[in-house]
Amino acid sequence: MPSDSKSLSPKLEKIVARFKRRSDPKQKYEQLLWYAKKLPPMPETEKTPANKVKGCVSQVYITATLHEGKVKYQGDSDAQLVKGLVALLIEGLNDLPPEAIIKIQPNFIEETGLKVSLTPSRANGFYNIFQMMQKKALEFELETSA
Repeated sequence: MPSDSKSLSPKLEKIVARFKRRSDPKQKYEQLLWYAKKLPPMPETEKTPANKVKGCVSQVYITATLHEGKVKYQGDSDAQLVKGLVALLIEGLNDLPPEAIIKIQPNFIEETGLKVSLTPSRANGFYNIFQMMQKKALEFELETSA
């Protein structure tokens, strides 16, 4: 089921297009590892239970701050492929207003072709990471509308 491209950020659309151009699953993994290498390091002090993504086999941490109405994420994982998924999501969602992040449907992962290549636990981890990022955006949205 294709995602509604209107709900994706331009950065996320570009990421989806980049993965769609790679037909070989190995190339898709290499693309994920490239994202993992690009991810800025996360301070160890941020790796707290409150920032840990639940339901992931790997250790995954996500933080979010709101700066001038835009969400800025940071993240890390102890597994390189999962770190690539974190980096992909951060790249696609950073600098968006909370309401835009809340509207994005996670089915864009199917368009990348990655879901087929991911183990069920990694695919589930992807959804858990995405949901935590949306939850943090929703918290900002509720704070600013209160």
